[in-house]
Amino acid sequence: MHFSPFDLYHAGDSILHGLDPRIKLALTLAFILSVSLTPVGAWPIYVLLLALALSASVASELGLAFVARRAALALPFVLAAFPVMFTIKGDALASVRLGAWTLTLTQPGLERFVSVALKSWLSTQMAILLTATTSLPDLLLAMRSMGLPRLLIAVLGLMWRYLALLVDEALRMLRARDSRSGSWDGRGGGTLLWRARVTGAMAGTLFLRGYERSERVYSAMLSRGYDGTIRSFSLEPLSWAERLMLIAAFLLLAALVLVGYLLG
Repeated sequence: MHFSPFDLYHAGDSILHGLDPRIKLALTLAFILSVSLTPVGAWPIYVLLLALALSASVASELGLAFVARRAALALPFVLAAFPVMFTIKGDALASVRLGAWTLTLTQPGLERFVSVALKSWLSTQMAILLTATTSLPDLLLAMRSMGLPRLLIAVLGLMWRYLALLVDEALRMLRARDSRSGSWDGRGGGTLLWRARVTGAMAGTLFLRGYERSERVYSAMLSRGYDGTIRSFSLEPLSWAERLMLIAAFLLLAALVLVGYLLG
């Protein structure tokens, strides 16, 4: 295995890279929970949460463009909340007539949609920072030290690695197809139906080859004493300074959520 598009970790010497993975995981979960609990239309709180996310991006030394570009991947999924702009009752802002239907844009609906978009974008930013500054083994170790079920952690770790195996097998099949192609562009000619049939056959072959390879990997793991638990060194206990930092961060996020409800 030589290629893994799922490995989002970027090595570095920033402040976030040097933090304990348990602290980064706990702060990320607390931030996402706080964002989700922030009431709709609490714009000052959204600005403060955005400032925290941008500060974390700067501390990671990954660049604001790096984080913002990848966080934009969450925006297409926000379109699922697009109908709320026309279904929530309130003061009408505009109306659009589509045949026999009339869609009325309301102020509460627009506020709800913008709030959902901001919440998704902010949460995705923190998730990207977590995966970009924490390697997968450290992240799994942090999950285990925080009391998550060992079976769940093992499934997550193996799923991450087997996805990379599938990509590796797919690349090998594509190279084999290109090496047998008679055209410069690698398409090999043929009609659209013929290409669809070849693609379907490749997908079936990929499933079989991936399954067979996973069986070989699992047999090798069993021969080396694997019993369902991924063993690693335990993390050292958190220092008092790290604990105080966690408590202060939790209190800050809780205060932001409380102020958001008071403003509403």
